Amino acid sequence: MPGVAFGASAYLIWGSFAAFFGLLKFADPAEVVAQRILWTLAVVLVVLMLAGRLREMRTIDAKTWRLAAVASAALSLNWGVYVFGVATGHVVECALGYFINPLVTIAVGVVAFRERLAKAQWLALGLGALAVGVLTVDYGRPPVIALVLACSFATYGLVKKVISLDALRGIAAEGIVAAPFALAFLLVLALTGHSEFGSSAGHAALLMSTGPVTLIPLLLFAVAAQRVPLSTMGLLQYLTPALQMAWGVAVTHEPMPTSRWAGFALIWAALAIFTTHALLRTRRAGPTAPVPIEVPETPAGKPEP
Repeated sequence: MPGVAFGASAYLIWGSFAAFFGLLKFADPAEVVAQRILWTLAVVLVVLMLAGRLREMRTIDAKTWRLAAVASAALSLNWGVYVFGVATGHVVECALGYFINPLVTIAVGVVAFRERLAKAQWLALGLGALAVGVLTVDYGRPPVIALVLACSFATYGLVKKVISLDALRGIAAEGIVAAPFALAFLLVLALTGHSEFGSSAGHAALLMSTGPVTLIPLLLFAVAAQRVPLSTMGLLQYLTPALQMAWGVAVTHEPMPTSRWAGFALIWAALAIFTTHALLRTRRAGPTAPVPIEVPETPAGKPEP
């Protein structure tokens, strides 16, 4: 099924971000994020121009620009924390953030939209909260990286739920809002001699590649979303944190004591309950009913990581 292949490809690419951003350890995470903002904006503007849609950016109203600014801030925070997590050897904790993101999204729905939850969803949230408690004891601190990733991406998803922009124009608007700050920061780095962009051709190429690397899975996801039921996309989304966790455990050899496995087991149990409930609810409602699994337009790294 071509649609599933497109969707799986998107999530596989997002799942490999731990390996990709591991190659960028030569640069400060803030510089990586600033470069990613500018090069992603450059690529998406080129795509819009080739599609003859660049003029559509002029039709965005002031309210939408304000929402885009909020989305841009949440996404920039998500990107920065993810790059920091990868650079400092916390890939497994980053994966945890994207595992708990659906549960945080449920909580945001309750708070922001006063959504009523079924017993199964409350049970999933309870298990998720218990897992965070277990992992806090295990780490000796709250899993801050995971919580910031989950909450920032849930905030981003909340804005994307209400903003009236498609994926390409949304990414372009968010990039336009963030670009002046990113450019100013990079100029300061260059003037003070702390920029890695001009240190070598290889470093420059890697930093420039953050643009297409960010946009390609987004486009694959957009194609898949048109052809595949969201219930299937909701299941595919777990590929990303699963691959990131596998990378952290098998490749970078991050410690995974029994207590940490116990915390992850609680998270997986919560996700199993959440997903099973959503699928059963969709099946009972019929094939044309909306699917309750929320799949954000972009991940982080996730964005989207």
